[in-house]
Amino acid sequence: MIENQIKARLHLVRDDVRRRVDVLADGELFTAYIYPDTIMKPVLYPVITAGGQRVTRGFPLECVAGERVDHPHHVGIWLNYGNVNGLDFWNHSEDIPANQKHKFGTIRHRDIVDLREEDSTALLTVTADWLRPDGSPMLVERTDFRFSASDTDRIIDRTTTLTALDEDVVFKDDKEGMIAIRVARGLEHPASEPEIFTDSEGRPTTVPALNNDGVTGRYYSSEGSEGDDVWGTRGRWMTLAVRVGEEEVSVILIDHPINPGYPTYWHARGYGLFAANPLGQAALSAGKDVLNFSLKQGASVTFQYRFVIHSGGRPSNAEIASRYAAFGS
Repeated sequence: MIENQIKARLHLVRDDVRRRVDVLADGELFTAYIYPDTIMKPVLYPVITAGGQRVTRGFPLECVAGERVDHPHHVGIWLNYGNVNGLDFWNHSEDIPANQKHKFGTIRHRDIVDLREEDSTALLTVTADWLRPDGSPMLVERTDFRFSASDTDRIIDRTTTLTALDEDVVFKDDKEGMIAIRVARGLEHPASEPEIFTDSEGRPTTVPALNNDGVTGRYYSSEGSEGDDVWGTRGRWMTLAVRVGEEEVSVILIDHPINPGYPTYWHARGYGLFAANPLGQAALSAGKDVLNFSLKQGASVTFQYRFVIHSGGRPSNAEIASRYAAFGS
């Protein structure tokens, strides 16, 4: 456990000109909170292990040989949703044609509220607006990122509170959500043939099978599902385990009991999308469950998640369960 490891010193570097806050662990880049106008929402990018391996895909921000170039809205680590009062925040990117923009919402960074370094952790608090196509805000977001690190772990705690502004807000059940990471090629499942996936409006995207050399990822659910079978199941946490070069890496995403829809459904795909979606229940359960979560005007909801990027052998289920219990207590 991290308490028995050598903790790293965290440092935050704010750069308003480049629209980013770098998170350094013992002087090395761990991740960065970035908010350029080109990606339609703030994200954490890149995310780097204690051993120096990038676990996030480069596209569309950087060109990396051998990576997939599908789904340009999959960038780093992000949180948004595919149907918020009928607007699609999930699929929005620069690739959306101008005559279709009226269907999409945008999340714009507003302010950095707090930057704080406390012993072996760092806290970044930000606000953002969830905007309609006409630029008016529907929701205001306040997010606390708490970062910690050791010689083997990189940990990101995200607490996001969304407040409805001038109208009631409905998060209609949709498979496109909610907190996600798009992983680098080496963390994907090996794939032997092309696949076609559709977004919430039925638009197809072909995801080709590429060279599988060095591609060793595999999902493991808290409830015992593995591989591609985790999609559309519920669970308290999920692990994506892989060997990247000489480093064994586990990316663990942990749900929190306070979250609506707990335990979350998993929108986790072998081609590299790793997402927890507590709100898209009808879409992910083939209609067995229905949520259609809503907020009254002026009301708020809070979501909490923890990412653990662990270097070393895959933690046992008991070890992850202990981490889950510590986070959820």
